[in-house]
Amino acid sequence: MLHKTINKSEFRKLVDLLMENEEVIAPKQIGSDIKGKAIHQYLPVSTFDEIDLDYEITQYSAKTYFLPYCENLSTCTFDDDDWTQNISYRLQPRILLGLHACDINALLKLDKVMTRDSFPSPYYVSRRKNTFIVGIDHEPCEGGFCQAVGADVVTHGFDLFLTDLGDRYFVAINSDRGFNVLSRVRIKNITQADTKAYLEARQALAPVFETPYMHNLPNLLDIEFESPVWEKWGAKCLSCGSCAMVCPTCYCYGVGERISMDCSSSYKEKQLYSCNLLDFASVSGGHNFRAKKETRLKYRYYHQHRGFSETYEEPLCVGCNRCGRVCLAGINPPEIIKDLQLEGIR
Repeated sequence: MLHKTINKSEFRKLVDLLMENEEVIAPKQIGSDIKGKAIHQYLPVSTFDEIDLDYEITQYSAKTYFLPYCENLSTCTFDDDDWTQNISYRLQPRILLGLHACDINALLKLDKVMTRDSFPSPYYVSRRKNTFIVGIDHEPCEGGFCQAVGADVVTHGFDLFLTDLGDRYFVAINSDRGFNVLSRVRIKNITQADTKAYLEARQALAPVFETPYMHNLPNLLDIEFESPVWEKWGAKCLSCGSCAMVCPTCYCYGVGERISMDCSSSYKEKQLYSCNLLDFASVSGGHNFRAKKETRLKYRYYHQHRGFSETYEEPLCVGCNRCGRVCLAGINPPEIIKDLQLEGIR
């Protein structure tokens, strides 16, 4: 990996240049909560002043630009005994600016499912390949535990990654197109002072991250499969599915086909789904394999921290705790995991 530095004034100039021809999506403040805390979203921006790179966390993750909540997979038109199908993928290049390490790690986990299996998703692959990603270091967000799941540092999956050194950024360049983009403005070779400042910036972040104890969690989940902890937290669950909608790595979905009333056309629609919803495990005949909400909640955690780890040797969760923030019932991973650990030593 190549490293350079860029003055903040030059970086602003670079972003302005990119906006001339490309769609730029970046963290943007859209309001404040009841406590006066800023609320941010990844949204298209037209000026640099709309961007807030000092944001804590966005309500929704960058997943929405790769796995949208609802998307049209194909359309068909019928004419007498013939029919025509139309399938289109997103090909327009775009820039996704200001992603934190946990959100980039989330995309890397989605890559393992959406691009490397026997049947990769062409819709996801097209969006992924045509998105230029610029990441940035950040101070830990309240309630986040990305360090505990190894998602606070990222070494690939981006084109450029920035670390704030005051008047300049320390830039990690991870692709040819990243280097080519940077060549449009003035950049500098790193000095010993830059390296020292970078290491100090990283070391200053390390002690601040919340690190709930998650050692041996997959085995603990196996042991505590019938734990009363699931009934305790399951009793609170509203089965609304909000956790999956804001999660940067949940990818369950359903596919439906809609046919026009005159039978002249149809379209196939894909919609993100949630394993916490009542009918998620319902099958023909009316049987529901997960009729109880505590069972559905449990299996979501088993997928995040047990099943995915068995297949890909790492948890699916990246520790952003968006699910904990959005949950109206106050359910969050650190507290559930802590309860399981306490149950295990009784």
